[in-house]
Amino acid sequence: MRISPVKIISDAMLEKKASDVLSLDLRSIGTAICDHFVICNADSSTAVAAIADNVLVKMEEKAGKKVLRMQGLENGFWIILDYGDVVVHIFLTEYRQFYRLEDLWADAKVRRFTDVPAAPVQEAQARVKPKASSKVRAAMKKKSFKEKE
Repeated sequence: MRISPVKIISDAMLEKKASDVLSLDLRSIGTAICDHFVICNADSSTAVAAIADNVLVKMEEKAGKKVLRMQGLENGFWIILDYGDVVVHIFLTEYRQFYRLEDLWADAKVRRFTDVPAAPVQEAQARVKPKASSKVRAAMKKKSFKEKE
């Protein structure tokens, strides 16, 4: 059974304690750039980066999909992960309240994810994180190093 990318992404967000996780189905909107937005927020830039990391890892593990483009890694207040048909928005809480994407795409069908994801199945071998998961942390470190100079 194939799990939808939206479900994989929302579960990955919830695993890292993301708030107000929802998806917007944009397929009925003719001008939309993708099929779905998946949106969440967190109260710290560290949590935003952790959520982004987990989405990158889970999408590669469960769907075999690598992110096409990423934006916002250097600031940690709005990270966008583009998977082509699904675009992920991970906000720092106050930025989500300011930009209000849900209101901009008010015609889209909204699905809220409030359930805690199912407990992961224990694997016989230790799980190795794909390299993609380190991209968020590396970008954050690079930014903080530049600020110190």
